[in-house]
Amino acid sequence: MSDEHIISIQGVSKEFAGVKAVNDVDLGIRRGEFFSLLGPSGCGKTTLLRMLAGFESPTRGEIFIDEQAMSAIPPHQRPVNMVFQSYAIFPHLDVRGNIAFGMRKSGLSKSEVNARVEEMLEMIKLPGYASRGATQLSGGERQRVALARALIKEPKVLLLDEPLGALDKKLREQMQLELRALQKRVGITFVFVTHDQEEALTMSDRVAVMSKGRVLQVEGPMGLYERPTTRFVADFIGTMNFFGGTVREAANGTASIDAGPLGQVRAATQDEAFTVGAEIVVAIRPEKLRLTFEAPGPAVNVAEGRMGPAAYLGDRSHLYVHLTGRDEPVAVAMQNEGRSAVGIDQTDQPVWLSWADDAIVLLPDE
Repeated sequence: MSDEHIISIQGVSKEFAGVKAVNDVDLGIRRGEFFSLLGPSGCGKTTLLRMLAGFESPTRGEIFIDEQAMSAIPPHQRPVNMVFQSYAIFPHLDVRGNIAFGMRKSGLSKSEVNARVEEMLEMIKLPGYASRGATQLSGGERQRVALARALIKEPKVLLLDEPLGALDKKLREQMQLELRALQKRVGITFVFVTHDQEEALTMSDRVAVMSKGRVLQVEGPMGLYERPTTRFVADFIGTMNFFGGTVREAANGTASIDAGPLGQVRAATQDEAFTVGAEIVVAIRPEKLRLTFEAPGPAVNVAEGRMGPAAYLGDRSHLYVHLTGRDEPVAVAMQNEGRSAVGIDQTDQPVWLSWADDAIVLLPDE
């Protein structure tokens, strides 16, 4: 994957009846990467994708693809192709006809087009399906055919608008892996729209999290999960426990924070600068918390609570712990190694939570 940007979105906004669906977005997407636009419904991700495709025009700003401004380029002349959630398979055509549909004006002979179709069928793992009718295909097969139809023209960028949304959970997870492997194999830039956080983390090289028309953070999956920069991103990606905090000391890459019901906590600050007395948000993931049924001894980053509801899920357990002075229980995720799940069903028993300095994420108090 190259560091060169094949897509450059510069100061792009889109308004509908005075409402900003996309608000002053600056974004660069690298050549050959799998890039996801992630956010809740109405955040502007699909509108941004449609502007890349040429189906919508920016109210302000410009989009460049391969250094060429797109504002005057109609959709059919852009070096992109698009796969929709509905797949839009033509029911009156067989698989070959569907895949070859966009090649009608390619200038290739019929035998050359058929050879390309066969290559596509091999690539999407459907060899021998060329003469099969569209109505004979399963949901996963229809999705593969839609992908082959989009890829046969060898676009520079493939745009995907929630293409896995119509599949059941098991098939969806299978297709996530297949789609990622396909992208690596063809080397084309994929821009993928989804509201599913796990899907974005599983498939992407980088993810842009959007809210209310703005891009809040662009990061690789691990960085986005481990180092969110806003409360919205921390809350939207996975599960997070939040506590109000006041900085008491900050020096040498460590801060001492009064976090209310969590007590006095110590956190690694890395390159962040915090002012003594500043109000901040202390955030910690459920799996970063260690739960014990005995006090771990004198230590910082320890809080005593009482066991709340628990769910045993086989390989792991989801627990909730009540802390004095906090209405909302603290979420804890625990892997069930050996007999570690013993005792989790004993509601209201005393328990202790502990965590490492670098388990805490410090966020601005927005």
